Amino acid sequence: MNETSKKRVVSGMRPTGKLHLGNYVGALANWVKLQDTHECFFFIADWHALTTDYADPSQVGSNSYEVALDWLAAGLDPERTTMFVQSHVPQHAELHLLFSMITPLGWLERVPTYKEQQQNLDTKDLSTYGFLGYPVLQSADITIYKADFVPVGQDQVAHVELTREIVRRFNNFYPGKNGAVILPEPHPLLTPTPKLPGTDGRKMSKSYDNYILLSDPEPVIRQKLKTMVTDPARVRRTDPGNPDVCPVGDLHKIFSDGTTLEKVYAGCRSAGIGCIECKGWAADNLIKTLAPMQERRKQYEQNPKQVRDIIAAGDARARASAESTMTEVRNAMGLSQDFEPPQQAAGKTP
Repeated sequence: MNETSKKRVVSGMRPTGKLHLGNYVGALANWVKLQDTHECFFFIADWHALTTDYADPSQVGSNSYEVALDWLAAGLDPERTTMFVQSHVPQHAELHLLFSMITPLGWLERVPTYKEQQQNLDTKDLSTYGFLGYPVLQSADITIYKADFVPVGQDQVAHVELTREIVRRFNNFYPGKNGAVILPEPHPLLTPTPKLPGTDGRKMSKSYDNYILLSDPEPVIRQKLKTMVTDPARVRRTDPGNPDVCPVGDLHKIFSDGTTLEKVYAGCRSAGIGCIECKGWAADNLIKTLAPMQERRKQYEQNPKQVRDIIAAGDARARASAESTMTEVRNAMGLSQDFEPPQQAAGKTP
């Protein structure tokens, strides 16, 4: 498949430091696959991090570097994917500003995650324009590369729909030459998101301190899994269990092969195996999955210049693509750098 014939996907990830299994299963593993079928633009969303963590941005730079390491370790290929840092492409901010001029306030206030995050992050003051307006910045992130698709889970479809509404409004106000559409409407690319619980059974999150990092060494992984909650029906070793309601069973479904799964189902339901043995099998398969990633990560850790060069090259490619779009946007909005005096009335000499 030629690069020019591939549909383009764009997505980003906030820099929270080293990535955990939830980040991998929920997004990164799918991104690696998309490289084979799509033209990919993936960015580290450092400006988005400031919408909630503006009071202390001291770790944004180092966290961004850790994310880049994990992306490369997981298999994102700089020869096939444009990886870059959001703030290194100032055109994102310019399009965000222009979009903010045409986005009705009510559209932002009805975004499902707006009030939800304010409640969940009630220890932070999120009554800022940056937090209210982050979906507009997100829309700029997507459309500045004229994305065909945005890989998202079902819970993020509303954000893509808001982007489509903003794009429609923009194209209505500012058609290109001969009425041409400047910004295409992106579509959500629904991605399967297997259920991956944290060690306490809740959604894996650094906020809950229930996560397993992609870079955790083997002893740490085994220790974390030893403490993982299991089927509450298995109070005693002799009690039968059900892998379908057990967080460890969910891990097996993602990382274990068919033979191991058969042993897990048969042994758990008959009480033929204990939870400790089952957790050990899960650890074996998880460690086997992560081993090649951790080896690649070590190689990149030993050559930080290579990592910086990869991101710098991605920044440059992203800026070139973004500037091409912004040239069209500025012209359509009458904001080109060339300006002319008013047209003289017909027949009159200036």
